[in-house]
Amino acid sequence: MASSPSAAHNGGLQTEASDSINEVRGWRRFLLWLAALLVRTWGRTLRFEADAETLRRLTFSAEPAAIVLWHNRLFLSAEIFRRYRTKRHVYGLVSASKDGAWLAAFYRMVGIQPVRGSSSNFGREAARVLIEKMGEGHDIGITPDGPRGPLYSVEPGVLVVTRRRNAPMVLLGAEFGRAKRLRSWDKFYVPWPFTRIKMRCTLLQPKDGAGEKLSADDVRAALQAINPDPADA
Repeated sequence: MASSPSAAHNGGLQTEASDSINEVRGWRRFLLWLAALLVRTWGRTLRFEADAETLRRLTFSAEPAAIVLWHNRLFLSAEIFRRYRTKRHVYGLVSASKDGAWLAAFYRMVGIQPVRGSSSNFGREAARVLIEKMGEGHDIGITPDGPRGPLYSVEPGVLVVTRRRNAPMVLLGAEFGRAKRLRSWDKFYVPWPFTRIKMRCTLLQPKDGAGEKLSADDVRAALQAINPDPADA
């Protein structure tokens, strides 16, 4: 997924390996394959629930869209894309670093197409590549508070791609039946196998009914509305 939203402040974004891009090989790749197999199998046990209107928004395919979810719901992303986003590939930005190599390889194994580059700040190169991918007819994935937070924040740069492409945002929400919350900065959710996931979804156009451009605060408020957390979270 594109973090913050899949962001970069300098060049070097690529969708293929090169000498400047770190890649995972050998036994490490085999370990990732096992992890990806576990995640795919785990995801298939989850019991997603969605009413007719939510399902319509989840499967929106009239044009390429930016798929947006909070970083702590990322465990669900591959299964959501597999079940509901079947018309297009989904691209997300991943760092060109050694750490990013693990995530990029894992993404490929679970069905997400990585774009390699810096992921610290949303900048021109990240926007350019993701705009190109949308122009080719693909969806892009965005975690607006990733990769380092703060939790439930949305930077204005999140809107760069959708404004340039005049593209809609499909905002994803999930309420967990039973899940473990990790002690990470984002309080990451790991749902128990076979648990129920109540899906919510909001479709945002790049401009509102009055013709005004969406703001980062608009996106944050819409995401918060469809992602309830337990009172003790």
